[in-house]
Amino acid sequence: MIRVLLADDQALVRGGFRLILDQHADIEVVGEAADGRTAVAMLRALRPDVVLMDIRMPVLDGIAATEQILRSPEPPRVLVLTTFDVDDYVVDALRIGASGYLLKDVEPDDLARAVRTVAADDVPLAPSVLRRLITSYVDHGHSPSDARLATLSEREREVLGLLGQGLTNAEICETLVVSLPTAKTHVASVLAKLGLRDRVQAAIYAHRSGIT
Repeated sequence: MIRVLLADDQALVRGGFRLILDQHADIEVVGEAADGRTAVAMLRALRPDVVLMDIRMPVLDGIAATEQILRSPEPPRVLVLTTFDVDDYVVDALRIGASGYLLKDVEPDDLARAVRTVAADDVPLAPSVLRRLITSYVDHGHSPSDARLATLSEREREVLGLLGQGLTNAEICETLVVSLPTAKTHVASVLAKLGLRDRVQAAIYAHRSGIT
């Protein structure tokens, strides 16, 4: 069972999220918070696995709340869910360690899938968000050296290309017809060989290098 805490200043939005997630037997909404400070305060008692975090809230905004949550012992995963498709918000959320960034126009089934993905230590990103991040970095960056690319095996280059498309570990294992542990191993190896921090950097690297 995946325990979820909802943090959003609009009761109607929280109610909608709860209605969507309660339809799934493996997901349980354990609490609701109307601001970031309340969300942080509820952590110890509720011990959620995933926090769905809005960006703009009173008292303490979602970015500041996420930063505090991730400094706590054994922190939950934080999935930022907002109406704001703004580059600065995306960068700030991912920089401080958010596990994903989705827009509130996400389809109901995709929301539940994103919660499962985050709980499994993967990173879901809205396709439009990923495209904007990649475009911004590729347009203003330089192509990476081929030296690091040469260290990748043929399969790892294939995995890098899939990361560039924004695929999750589960989607990679389906595409390559391999087990989930194997997919995770390939992703970890790609990140280690290229000296990258996370999948977002890998996606950007893939586009800069022409792999995707």
